[in-house]
Amino acid sequence: MKILVVNAGSSSLKYQLFDMETGDVLAKGICERIGIDGAITHKRPGKEKYYTEASLGDHKAAIELVLKILCDSQLGVISSVDEISAVGHRVAHGGELLRESSIIGEKELEYLESIVEINPLHGPPAISGIRACKSVMPNVTHVGVFDTSYYSTVEEKAYIYPIPYELYEKYKIRRYGFHGTSHRFVCAKAMEILGKKDAKVITCHLGNGSSITASIGGKAVDTSMGFTPQEGVPMGTRSGSVDPTVVTYIMKKEGLTADETEKLLNSKSGLLGVSGVSSDCRDVLEAQNAGNKRAGLAMDILVHYVKKIIGSYIAEMNGLDALVFTAGIGENDGVVREMLCKDLSYLGIEIDSEINLKSERGVQVEITKPGAKVRTFAIPTNEEYMIALDTYNLVK
Repeated sequence: MKILVVNAGSSSLKYQLFDMETGDVLAKGICERIGIDGAITHKRPGKEKYYTEASLGDHKAAIELVLKILCDSQLGVISSVDEISAVGHRVAHGGELLRESSIIGEKELEYLESIVEINPLHGPPAISGIRACKSVMPNVTHVGVFDTSYYSTVEEKAYIYPIPYELYEKYKIRRYGFHGTSHRFVCAKAMEILGKKDAKVITCHLGNGSSITASIGGKAVDTSMGFTPQEGVPMGTRSGSVDPTVVTYIMKKEGLTADETEKLLNSKSGLLGVSGVSSDCRDVLEAQNAGNKRAGLAMDILVHYVKKIIGSYIAEMNGLDALVFTAGIGENDGVVREMLCKDLSYLGIEIDSEINLKSERGVQVEITKPGAKVRTFAIPTNEEYMIALDTYNLVK
């Protein structure tokens, strides 16, 4: 069975085609600058990368081009679209009703449209991508895999905010959590290595957007992101958690509207806002090493927040079996992992510095110091495979 995985952004559409009998990726690529001038990059294992500019007026035009290339006699990997059994769509937000991966019909699409207000950034492009794919492939099953669904096991005490309860009832203001598909994948990998079904695992998805999740036996019990992906640790351009009164104070002092304040906290804060250098952790580290004090402060703040959350989750779960780092920073940056694990020996977390700093980028590695109580790993995430697997399990 072949499964096409689609991840639609506002002006992009990423895709991977999986052969689920082998688990192999047959082809993958990205359509970029949709609605502007358009281009596609297409890759096949062991083959030269194909790139071309193309007119892509909308997501429908993009998926039509993807299917054309996948079936092309020279560039393709299938002879007909009929070989695609189902399409799995990455959807950031499933709200309160779509709590697990689901086949997407009109009812589900209407519900996703109804919660765009609480998912304004990622909701519209995901819906556009699904509608485009359904119009081009009407006879194929379409499945939504939601980042939020991993947190359906979180208890009320962890997802209800201490604000008037009526506001939750009226507006569904609660902690939803994000990056769930990534956390689910790497947590399962860690449990497989540990060979322990009730393992207590903390997974740190650290990249331009970052979140931390606590899981017991592969089920989430808490997570750092909340009502939106804004909450939690400082990120590339997001502030993470701040005192709510700071927000209203800034609005009054700077004369900002709610939208302008949201943009400031989402797009001008985090590593970029503190360092004044960049939103990219690599650039900030480079500036820190060159003596830039604000860059050093930005990294110190990031490390401080991550450590606080790790410690709080150990207390919440009454122990820890494994700490896992994943995503762009977590998988690839041994220096940052070193900073994050320093002085956590009291909690049982100690890493082998030599293995950690010499480990190959993007490769699964255990960096536990011999004798440490908690095992520590860097595990590359694979959200696309999880989406393909959920889709396969729903339609097989």
